[in-house]
Amino acid sequence: MLKKIALMMFIYLLMPLAAFAEEAAASAPKIDTGDTAWVLTSTALVLLMTAPGLALFYSGMVRRKNVLGTIMQSFVILCVISVQWVLWGYSVSFGPDKWGLFGGLEWVGLNGVGLEPYPDYSATIPHQAFMIFQMMFAVITPALIAGAFAERMKFSAFLVFTILWSTFVYDPIAHWVWGIGGWLRALGALDFAGGTVVHISSGISALATALYIGKRKGFMTDVMAPHNLPLTVIGAGLLWFGWFGFNAGSALGANGLATSAFVVTNTAAAAAAVSWMIVEWAHRGKPTLLGLASGLVAGLVSITPASGFVGPVSAIILGLLAGVICYVSVSFIKPLLKYDDSLDAFGIHGVGGIWGALATGLFATVAINSAGADGLFFGSAALLWKQVIAIVVSGGYSFIVTLIILKIVDMTIGLRVCQEDEVMGLDLTQHSENGYNL
Repeated sequence: MLKKIALMMFIYLLMPLAAFAEEAAASAPKIDTGDTAWVLTSTALVLLMTAPGLALFYSGMVRRKNVLGTIMQSFVILCVISVQWVLWGYSVSFGPDKWGLFGGLEWVGLNGVGLEPYPDYSATIPHQAFMIFQMMFAVITPALIAGAFAERMKFSAFLVFTILWSTFVYDPIAHWVWGIGGWLRALGALDFAGGTVVHISSGISALATALYIGKRKGFMTDVMAPHNLPLTVIGAGLLWFGWFGFNAGSALGANGLATSAFVVTNTAAAAAAVSWMIVEWAHRGKPTLLGLASGLVAGLVSITPASGFVGPVSAIILGLLAGVICYVSVSFIKPLLKYDDSLDAFGIHGVGGIWGALATGLFATVAINSAGADGLFFGSAALLWKQVIAIVVSGGYSFIVTLIILKIVDMTIGLRVCQEDEVMGLDLTQHSENGYNL
């Protein structure tokens, strides 16, 4: 009898503990399979943007003797940055904050980055799913810069530059804007999918690189027309396709915000392609396929920071202006200043990214995303000034640090191929291969 009484008392005492454990389990973050599936799919889509998307887009615009070298750059970046991101890049970008400037090294080698949700970044998906999604952004960003120095940088210098640039430019800026505790995030600057982190940083760095490395031999005297426009257009199509993962995937869930980002991404891209075509038609007398593809990419770039904060009509206005602004940059400003940005990395990604960040400050509305803010056209000028600060600081930092990295690489292993190698082409001189054997 005493044993039964003791057992009942023991069970009675354990009941509150069991209830507490059940409540704690219910309140713990749970993995949502739909959100996880969408983020993993988006990760694959963004990977596709770099290789083969950007690889084909860029390689079709260079001369035939440099087609393989250009493709090689995008593919090797995918490999190199995938390793860098796991070892230290993710920790510096998203690790525990250090003074608002960068993440600490607590997550080096993905230590502590597990398969359970991490509420600060990934409330409904595994932490590693968020990590691998962000990896693809880190991959494509330095690949975009390659368009500025196409046909003239040594492959060894390219590898060293890429690792240093990703570590000292991309990773800190990613923390400023997206990392918990990052100072631009705390300021309230908005960048839904990478206008500042990806396009302004790469575009401004592309300008710095083009100015430092100098013009291609024969620039503005020799014919340097694209050697294979079908390749470029296939690449543009893959970029358009992958960009839905880039922007809609940044909602980090299969939800209404992802749908909104998907719709405005497509809308702005189409509007920018049309406006570029019309302006080029009026300026040159005929519309071109290269112009249509360039306008498309300009629209995709420009909507990126705003994609989670604006509605469809705003996206049309944003896209129409993006096509005009980027066309003017490529067709008037670059020839006027005579710098050799080979594939218009600055003219499209830098200028488009700046316009997109500003447009976010104009068109953003909490009616689309309650976690955002209202822009100037929706009743508040505060966001626009925050966007300006983000543009100036991230752009200035990218430009200065990129020049420092270029100088270090140039002084150690040399940056540019010799004139003989440049004339022969990078395919043969850097890789002992030929793109076409007909």
